[in-house]
Amino acid sequence: MSRADLLEGLTIDTLIEKLEKHLYVADRSLATALYLAIKMNKPLLIEGEPGCGKTEIAKVLAEVLQTDLIRLQCYEGLDASDAIYEWNYPKQLLYIRLLENKGDLRDVESELFSEKFLLKRPLLAAVMHEGEIPPVLLIDEIDRADEEFEGFLLEFLAEFQVTIPEIGTIKCKKQPIVILTSNRTREIGDGLKRRCLYYYQSYPSREKELKILKLKVKGLDESVMAKIVDFVNVVRQRPEIAKKPGISESLDWANALARLSARDLNRETVMATLSCIIKTQEDLMRIDIDSILSMIGSMGGKSG
Repeated sequence: MSRADLLEGLTIDTLIEKLEKHLYVADRSLATALYLAIKMNKPLLIEGEPGCGKTEIAKVLAEVLQTDLIRLQCYEGLDASDAIYEWNYPKQLLYIRLLENKGDLRDVESELFSEKFLLKRPLLAAVMHEGEIPPVLLIDEIDRADEEFEGFLLEFLAEFQVTIPEIGTIKCKKQPIVILTSNRTREIGDGLKRRCLYYYQSYPSREKELKILKLKVKGLDESVMAKIVDFVNVVRQRPEIAKKPGISESLDWANALARLSARDLNRETVMATLSCIIKTQEDLMRIDIDSILSMIGSMGGKSG
């Protein structure tokens, strides 16, 4: 069954609706980028600030499509073997001992280097996926990986196949839906960008962020949620704050205040819970709580 058949009936509007049912609020521009990535069989590169929901997009899309999420977390020093496969050496040694005990070591090498002794890393798992619907392959924080790995990944995305010397070349039966994310800690190469569709995930508008909080946080008054959004938006605009809070921090703060049964966002409450959105000692020392509270008070709920 082709992907077109599996995903028949999917439109941009239905995708927006399905994402929201799974508690993800997507702009039409994002839904369009996801839709085109699916229909055109093209990887989608999503760049943006940390904490803006880039990784969550892939997780929720897998839920919407009722398929598996396969995640490759990138880091400095990541190489192809870490991303593709390795042999299960303890299992191989145990198998050899069992054969020795039986006195039967005929053709042991072909047995040892067969699929049953493979440890499938994310890229091989995506290639060998057997599900009815192709998996969502999340290549997370590609900017953390070295340029050498980026070059290998470019080749992988062109062929969607893996060569294992002892077994041969394994070709992908159903091309995965590939989402790459980047926090822009370094510039991604032009070759990889050309291979992908592109979307920039910025901080949400006030209205969108408030909608996200209403959707995901229970037990907190809407007026407090509005003040949280206003406070966080002001913090993001302050040049002296090095690590800007993302949506994930807004959600953490709102959930913390809900647990504390907060009825207002006053100085005492902010002081007690500020670590939910400010994550460095330097930024804690720089932030002027009184001036921000005064500013959002004068906004009267009309910021953004």
